[in-house]
Amino acid sequence: MAVKVRIPTPLQRLTEGKEEVEGKAGSVIELINDLETRYPGIAERISDGGKVRRFVNVYVNEEDIRFLQAELTLVKDGDEVSIVPAIAGGQTACSVKGQFDARLSALDAQRLIRRDL
Repeated sequence: MAVKVRIPTPLQRLTEGKEEVEGKAGSVIELINDLETRYPGIAERISDGGKVRRFVNVYVNEEDIRFLQAELTLVKDGDEVSIVPAIAGGQTACSVKGQFDARLSALDAQRLIRRDL
């Protein structure tokens, strides 16, 4: 069993049109480097100098790695990793009390990307 990696639409041209690929367990940055061996060009679009690019969000089992151990977050066989380009603009959801909630779950972000917004 391997790590499942969900690929956003803009990067699927690098993965031969695949929405989901498999990678090796290890840290997130090791996983990205592993993907690069099979899908040349993907790492430079996701990371730079061993760090995930500022406008790319990575989720491990729907948890944002920025709130875990960033690029050093470990992934194991059976985990699901989502690569989600940041989405700018549009409206922010507003609660009844007038507070803003701009966080999207990994699943919500994937749904938006699949709609090619």
